[in-house]
Amino acid sequence: MKTRFAMVLALSLVACAQAPTDARVTTLMSKPLADLPGKEGTLIEVEYGPGAFDPVHRHNAHGFLYVLEGSVVMQVQGGKEVTLTPGQTYYEGPDDVHVIGRNASTTKPAKFIVFLVKNSGAPVLVPE
Repeated sequence: MKTRFAMVLALSLVACAQAPTDARVTTLMSKPLADLPGKEGTLIEVEYGPGAFDPVHRHNAHGFLYVLEGSVVMQVQGGKEVTLTPGQTYYEGPDDVHVIGRNASTTKPAKFIVFLVKNSGAPVLVPE
């Protein structure tokens, strides 16, 4: 099972690395949450170039998103597609599958911050 997961993850990462429109993710900080044993808070910055998008994935975490620049389109499985602009927020739960995550523009970049509450040491993103 671990080998299959590793192979799927590697192939997904290779496919994303080859796409000229993939997102750039930077971990800003990660901190164990002492009053929530086994959990950590992780803060990431995501930058979408013009036309950039994410593959279908999940976070296995509570995710709180805040748009800084540009506009992004988000949707979780079973939810409505929404377009967010600077100052707007979005939430994804631990069981949500993120089916759409993309820059709404093909000419301007977009940037947002995501705060995740997840299991300690768990990956930020798991391809679906």
